[in-house]
Amino acid sequence: MARSRNDHDRGPSQRQLRVGELIRRTLSDVLARGDIHDPELQRMSITVGEVTASPDLKIATAWVLPLGGKDREAAIAALKRNKGELRRAISKEMTLKFAPDLRFRIDETFDRMDDTRRMFADAKVQRDIRADGGSDADDGRGDGGQ
Repeated sequence: MARSRNDHDRGPSQRQLRVGELIRRTLSDVLARGDIHDPELQRMSITVGEVTASPDLKIATAWVLPLGGKDREAAIAALKRNKGELRRAISKEMTLKFAPDLRFRIDETFDRMDDTRRMFADAKVQRDIRADGGSDADDGRGDGGQ
């Protein structure tokens, strides 16, 4: 049965979300324990923020960030270099029919959160927030909103 465009637009299924979270936890554990025999990868502390699974569960994209956000390219290169070993380690701990192919991308969520915090800390934005804060209580009718 062909999938309609609307099926794709709905976002990930519950199964995709569950599998992604299971892979995320397992990958985090494997990296934290240092199970991968690569000295460069073992020296890095890598946070796995999210794992998204494709609809057929054959591809899993891990959104990662090295501690402190430094050496991002080196972290991605080390993960890609050890993709096969990571995949085997994950499949050994999971009960999926087959282990998905792993892809690694930098998780920029933390950068966006920092940018948002900086924006809200800006004096002009603070002034606008304070100025807008009183508009809910006073609807302009002069009767206290009643």
